[in-house]
Amino acid sequence: MDFANLPFDIDSMLHGLRRWVECESPSYDPHRVNEMMTLAAHDFAEAGGRVERIPGSGGFGDCIRVRFGDDGNSRPGILVLGHLDTVHPVSTLEKLSWRREDNRCYGPGIFDMKAGNYIALEAMRQLKAAGQLPSLPVTFLLTSDEEVGSASTRDLIEKEAAVHRYVLIPEPGRPDGGVVTGRYAIARFELEAIGRPSHAGARLSEGRSAIRILADAIPVIEGMTDTDCTFSVGVIHGGQWVNCVASTCTGEALSMAKRQEDLDRGVARMLALNSGDEVSGRLIVKRSLTRPVWEANRRSMELYEMTRQLAKELGVDLNHESVGGGSDGNFTGQLEHVATLDGLGVQGAGAHTLNEHIFVDSLVTRGRLFAGLLATLS
Repeated sequence: MDFANLPFDIDSMLHGLRRWVECESPSYDPHRVNEMMTLAAHDFAEAGGRVERIPGSGGFGDCIRVRFGDDGNSRPGILVLGHLDTVHPVSTLEKLSWRREDNRCYGPGIFDMKAGNYIALEAMRQLKAAGQLPSLPVTFLLTSDEEVGSASTRDLIEKEAAVHRYVLIPEPGRPDGGVVTGRYAIARFELEAIGRPSHAGARLSEGRSAIRILADAIPVIEGMTDTDCTFSVGVIHGGQWVNCVASTCTGEALSMAKRQEDLDRGVARMLALNSGDEVSGRLIVKRSLTRPVWEANRRSMELYEMTRQLAKELGVDLNHESVGGGSDGNFTGQLEHVATLDGLGVQGAGAHTLNEHIFVDSLVTRGRLFAGLLATLS
């Protein structure tokens, strides 16, 4: 099949993608996420997919599963796995409005990862229009809580991936245009400091500030970072009245390592920080969500090699690497009989910032590569 010349149209793709980007969908706002799922479900149905809505759980939004293929997906096929939640709160559009400047297009969640999901949908549209539908059944699973660890969707992801042969993940492409064949292990932690309240004006010395306890712990936690394992504190909430010594303060920390054994040691170091008593105050550290390390298996590397050959037909030298920053590939990569390839989305920069953007020309290149994969895998 001549996938290298499929007529992907940049203006048409940007028009459709803009609707998705301007439908803000932060993970912790299930109503907004559900609006995004409804919009995506409409577009997938128009493309001929059989859409199933999966109710959300744990306070998160719904997911959608879309199937393409005449056999009802009765045999192992291709799973396209993505998320439609973003880290950006509602009204981010006021600061990061949709706009195109030459080869860059900006918007909340455009790079991570609405554009990637959209090019995968457009690849299906292009194949259908060309009369070249994939030989394998194709399932899209779009989830609602990846940016906060996939706590409510991990079981769904793993069960769906287990009945497929290939998992294609259109998360952002690498800066050099490469793809992802492994991801570091990640652990999250819940932090809680318990102090002793007092009147901040009249009885300051009688109190013990929970905010101070947690503040003192931050340089200790982040100071444990080395070349094998990193630690960072990203969320802090504490205090209610400025004239009261804070009795509680909470936070969240993240640890990341290239190897599982390094992360396990990091987890042990974090849990060892539990300390204190009722007099001096207490620091409580609890392990939360974990993404296991993903090291590519033989099948995943075979999938990469096939993709690299397809990329050559587009004039692209496709590199691969293992990277930090988790994705749901951390889960599917654990399945030995399944091949997972990640980072198949568009190129860009500024993920999770107010400078988030894509490189417009990568919409066509990556769309054609995705179409080539869908049409070639068997």
